[in-house]
Amino acid sequence: MSMPCVLLLAFLTLCGIAYLYWRYVWFFRNPSRKIPSEDSGILSPADGCVVYVKEVAPGEEIITIKQGVKATIHDICREAVSAPKVLIGIFMSPFNVHYNRIPISGTALFIRHYPALGKNLYMAAMHMRTLFRRLPLYRNSLHIIQNERTVTGIKGHYRGNLLNCYVVQIAAASVNGIDSYIEPQQQVSVGQVLGMIRIGSQVDLIVTAFDGMKIKVQPGDRVRAGETVLIE
Repeated sequence: MSMPCVLLLAFLTLCGIAYLYWRYVWFFRNPSRKIPSEDSGILSPADGCVVYVKEVAPGEEIITIKQGVKATIHDICREAVSAPKVLIGIFMSPFNVHYNRIPISGTALFIRHYPALGKNLYMAAMHMRTLFRRLPLYRNSLHIIQNERTVTGIKGHYRGNLLNCYVVQIAAASVNGIDSYIEPQQQVSVGQVLGMIRIGSQVDLIVTAFDGMKIKVQPGDRVRAGETVLIE
């Protein structure tokens, strides 16, 4: 075998080993996190890049994904919601940690899975726009309203007020499953592992809006599950 062929074979072998390591070892890493105190605020449920931050009324259109296609809170969480809400979307690339964490302490009210409205779409448009910081980061990302998702409802407290919280795990076309590690009516603690999504995906946080809330992130910011304070 000629030297160029040997070098090519060695390169392909190394690429294969690197892929297998990423896919079956590194992807499933779950590093420990330094969880802030409960009074620090509402924490990020996911690692990744913030793609939108909105405060909206029920039924209000929140983003225009593409010409003629808009999204409401109901489109994202598939739940009937009332009162103004704060919505923060986080895109997780295949290289982010994919374990998701509880944003506030409280009670898990429900865990509901919703199938895709058609077929699961790839998230390539959002991936490329986050890589090159092309705003708006959600442009042409129809997966936001179409793909399958698991919605976890949590009831907790924020500054002495009752707070309803939804964590929406949105699967990509390449996803092998959405895992949930908690049960309905279970008491959950801020920073606790909620579940994970396999390969690229998105996690949205929806919480009741209160006067005096201070949103600490904006589109393009990088956040870490269980560590980054999204709302004070």
